[in-house]
Amino acid sequence: MNADKKSCTLDVDSQYVELAVEIFAMLADATRVRIILALREGEMAVGALAEVVEKSPAAVSQHLAKMRLARIVSTRQDGTKVMYRLANEHARQLVADAIYQAEHALGGMPAHHRADQATV
Repeated sequence: MNADKKSCTLDVDSQYVELAVEIFAMLADATRVRIILALREGEMAVGALAEVVEKSPAAVSQHLAKMRLARIVSTRQDGTKVMYRLANEHARQLVADAIYQAEHALGGMPAHHRADQATV
């Protein structure tokens, strides 16, 4: 029984709680959330990301460097360009869930629930 409890990472005494808080702090920036939303369909270079999120390439590059250290994004060299992509599906899901929670905070029927009901 104790071995089962230690393997579960969603317990209140999980060793990952503090690291999860650091990830939330990393995502507590609108530009970084927009970068994740832009990267959800695939990889992009800094210049293209800068256009999409309407920030300077230098600012986007600084955000990407921090996100890379946090292992939220990863890179691939393509000639002289560095291509960025989400390191895994979890950052995309965290941002999606945060957006959905924000829709709930506005009250009424959130758009993501209306879309679910339309397919039923």
